[in-house]
Amino acid sequence: MNRFEFAQAMLLDGEAVVIKHESVKLYDGHEKTLFEDGEAVLTTHRIFWGKAGEFSRGSHIIQLHHRHVKALDEEMGSSMFFGKKKRLVIRLHDPYPDKAPGPMEYSAATFIKLSGPSGISSNFIQALNETLMARVWQINLQVSSPSSPPRIKPRSGIGGIEKGLIEKHRQTDENLSMAFQDLNKLIGMAKEIVQTSKNISIKIRERQTDASEDETLKFKTLLMSLGIDDPVTKENFTNNNEYLRSLGNEICQSLLDVITEQGGMMTITEVYCRINRARGLELVSPEDVLDACKLLNGPMKLRQYPSGALILQLDNHNDEQVAEEVEQQVKEVNSMSIEECARLQHISVLLAHERFLIAERAGKVCRDESVEGLRFYPNLFLTQ
Repeated sequence: MNRFEFAQAMLLDGEAVVIKHESVKLYDGHEKTLFEDGEAVLTTHRIFWGKAGEFSRGSHIIQLHHRHVKALDEEMGSSMFFGKKKRLVIRLHDPYPDKAPGPMEYSAATFIKLSGPSGISSNFIQALNETLMARVWQINLQVSSPSSPPRIKPRSGIGGIEKGLIEKHRQTDENLSMAFQDLNKLIGMAKEIVQTSKNISIKIRERQTDASEDETLKFKTLLMSLGIDDPVTKENFTNNNEYLRSLGNEICQSLLDVITEQGGMMTITEVYCRINRARGLELVSPEDVLDACKLLNGPMKLRQYPSGALILQLDNHNDEQVAEEVEQQVKEVNSMSIEECARLQHISVLLAHERFLIAERAGKVCRDESVEGLRFYPNLFLTQ
């Protein structure tokens, strides 16, 4: 990122826009930056990056001269909603001494990456390859070198005015054509978004049999929060412990809200299923998930209960509070089975069983095993 410079979005003489790409975020090597959800504009001389509309308004944004580019590579990532996506890797020369100030003065990385929700389009990558091969910026530098005499535009009266008007009309036509090309791309993206929303709506309707509006809204919220845009992978780490710690942070960020809604507990099996569903095609092994959870030190931790069950729970989880909640639920209905508790709390049977065991060890409930199965009752031996 220390090859980028601050610049005003204005084209030089002989410079032309080649292609634009929406929703682009920049990486400094493998590290994420604050430059997200912007517009990348490829010209014959530079790559501009700014927020949507800033280039068209001539605002001050950042630029990367093509002379800094050494080579291009591609790598594949994944996203839950968009599947496989393509990232553009731009390998860079060392900064030139005459480089203007930019957003970052020092960086150890020798490359940057361009990515987005659905990756970088093949058209943009192909256009950049062809632009670098053409080296138009070098030709313009040679033409405008100090040894070349300055060009003087002749004035030829009415004929010159007419030629100027014709040239202005031609430039306007080119700008309109480019605008309509961008509009067609926007329409194409809108069609994909509409189709995706239809698919999600169908899934919601299939689930919604007897669901209330609150449950449907909750399901939509969970559906939108499942995806991990840039999952942690082993290839980006040389140290296994660093990889596991990063994976643990990803698990914590992705599941914190869900675990909180479930009463502060989630089985390690459900953690494994949810994190892999959120990662899309970048799956992780059960061993990596287990080892990553063991390294967590806040705001959640892995705990093994006396029954042997491995539970990922919040740091502020309190067994006494769980026991009181279970006691209150059982008192309201006089008796309760594990399956009934699981349905009531929207949790797994294993978690419901552990909650009853916590309450039983605290003396809040007592069990009754019969031919009808296992049921728990309020513990009247301690109160009467």
